[in-house]
Amino acid sequence: MNKLTDALNVQLSNWTVLYIKLHHYHWYVKGPHFPVLHAKFEELYEMAALKLDELAERILAIEGKPFSTMKEFLEHATIKEADKAKSENDMLTATIADLKELIQGLKDSAASAEEAGDTATSDILIGQVEELQKQVWMLKSTLA
Repeated sequence: MNKLTDALNVQLSNWTVLYIKLHHYHWYVKGPHFPVLHAKFEELYEMAALKLDELAERILAIEGKPFSTMKEFLEHATIKEADKAKSENDMLTATIADLKELIQGLKDSAASAEEAGDTATSDILIGQVEELQKQVWMLKSTLA
């Protein structure tokens, strides 16, 4: 299970970094679409909070140890922290890229779960993928 919990911890790290990044965007978004994007970034960070908790609890349920410090999250995440002074379009483009990165990592982790015979974990991860794919579609439509 170590390979699986390692993979899950990377995704937990990604969700956590994304959670903070989305807060940053929520607080700093400016421009003509402020009301819509301010609300959307809040919706996304609330989703991230639920998903990172779901992953941490799953890691515990399979007798792993979830990362729990910012140092660990930043060391293991493939998603990077937010840059300062981004435009609305830059924030949307970065969020889409981050969600796509997270989707790929979740798919890879689901495959690791399947290899380990852990269909329950795989189902959780695939459920997260489905929700993120919908968010990518919505954000791309907003950007278009």
